[in-house]
Amino acid sequence: MMPEIQSQTLNDLLEELAGRYFDRPALGWADKDPITYGEFMDRVGRVAELLRESGIGHGDRVAILGENSPNWGIAYFSTVRVGAVAVPILPDFPESDIRHILMDSESKLLFATSRQLEKIDDLGCCQVQYVITLDDFQTELPNIQVQTFSHTLERALDFIKKFPSTIGLKSRQVSADDLASIIYTSGTSGHSKAVMLTHGNFTANVKSCRGLAPVTHDYIFLSMLPLSHTYEFTVGFLYPFSHGAQIRYLDRPPTPRVLEEICSRLRPHAICSVPLILEKIFKKKVLPLIEQKRLVRAALHVPLVRRKIYRKINDSLMTFFGGRLEVMAVGGAPFNFEAERLFRAIGFPYLVGYGLTETAPLLAGGPMGDDSIQVGSIGKVIPGVQIRIHEPEGDPGIGEICAKGENVMKGYYKNPRQTEEVFDRDGWLHTGDLGYFDRYDNLIITGRCKNMILMSNGENIFPEAIEDVLNSMMLVSEALVLERNGRLEAWIYLDYDLVDSETRGRSEDERAKYIDHALAQIKAEANERLSTYSKLSAIIERKEPFIKTATSKIKRYLYTRDGVV
Repeated sequence: MMPEIQSQTLNDLLEELAGRYFDRPALGWADKDPITYGEFMDRVGRVAELLRESGIGHGDRVAILGENSPNWGIAYFSTVRVGAVAVPILPDFPESDIRHILMDSESKLLFATSRQLEKIDDLGCCQVQYVITLDDFQTELPNIQVQTFSHTLERALDFIKKFPSTIGLKSRQVSADDLASIIYTSGTSGHSKAVMLTHGNFTANVKSCRGLAPVTHDYIFLSMLPLSHTYEFTVGFLYPFSHGAQIRYLDRPPTPRVLEEICSRLRPHAICSVPLILEKIFKKKVLPLIEQKRLVRAALHVPLVRRKIYRKINDSLMTFFGGRLEVMAVGGAPFNFEAERLFRAIGFPYLVGYGLTETAPLLAGGPMGDDSIQVGSIGKVIPGVQIRIHEPEGDPGIGEICAKGENVMKGYYKNPRQTEEVFDRDGWLHTGDLGYFDRYDNLIITGRCKNMILMSNGENIFPEAIEDVLNSMMLVSEALVLERNGRLEAWIYLDYDLVDSETRGRSEDERAKYIDHALAQIKAEANERLSTYSKLSAIIERKEPFIKTATSKIKRYLYTRDGVV
């Protein structure tokens, strides 16, 4: 029986877990021994003491700018332990965005890695007084105290020896309603919003998630997505922590070769992923086995043989991920329907979730083992959350998804007007997403309110649905659908690795003809599968990948019917 979580704040949660799992492995690099929950707690306490000694206290902002690492989590919990507010910054943010966040948040202290510090040579424009390098990088910055993380731990130990009664103390003023994080989003709309999430928001979401999949303290979670994103922070960090599981981090980008190598050695039980990773596996490893072999395609029509083929495909994928994967959480962006249908058919252990930064983040998903969850749906609303469809229209009753729950944000930082715009008078958060419930109470997302295209004939077009059809095709790597002069057109970024393999040895003219023919085929195949009012008038080749968010969603605001902004 899984012990219940009683804590209302992240500080109490850490103490509860450290006491329960003191000697169990907690965090570490994929290729190194992890530290235990007790050691994690000790380091958090030591760094917290140094923060307090440096004048960081209740309500102060502390920015964290770095790639995933065990020290990232220590920095975060040290911050909230003294009552300060963590400001996680996505590592792929450009210099201008980082400067804006540091200035707007009025952060006094910055945890950062060497790679990130290279982006910000001058911090004179903001209020940062101290920098602690998460990767022990040694540098000097004008008018700012800089020290390494290791030195911070040593200094804190010296301080604690002089004042032993202070060790482990946390701010007594911290309550469930106090801020834990201010998170600046990198949304698809182009307007970065600073979301205020409380201790209670996070602990409520962790409690709601605990029944979605069977997790034990023996599990190993492999972390690949940025911890500065609420999806990975809650589902890939706090959630496994709440079970006493261990979390391992990659020190390299998760290319297929790196992922296969790490998984074969680490053999993780759980991974948080974005759909793009599974979709690439679908196109690179699975689809070629089916579409390029006539015998296999024919055999799939025979039920007994089809089961054997699917079992073999699933065994191959499970081996790729180390052989004991129990769940792959998929979220942060829409999951391609065709890819999901095949993963469901072969029995791959995935779980789709839906949420927002504003809801810390999960609203719906799973649970694992529920046979009523349909392909293309999110699954059920999680415990402790309410969802209603605002002003549903037609059949099946599509409307804006609205949410309530203890995980819903306090509001937008320094922006009461924007906060008022997303909450109605009854306290429902309007998500900006459109969807409906099927007859099994599964939530189905159809698109974004702002993305919906109203055609001259009165039809509502959801470009995401057309893009889903395009993205299921072998040669399509990325797709974006736009309206121009009353017609729909798609911008396509092809899989140029596949194009290269198919045109190897040919001239440039022959390669160009191959691409033209491929684009014509993509348009014809897509239009065969689309309704009359959703058909594409043109397919336009794009030579560069689209600019995307941290969870691989295309930043639509950068692309208009007149070109790139």
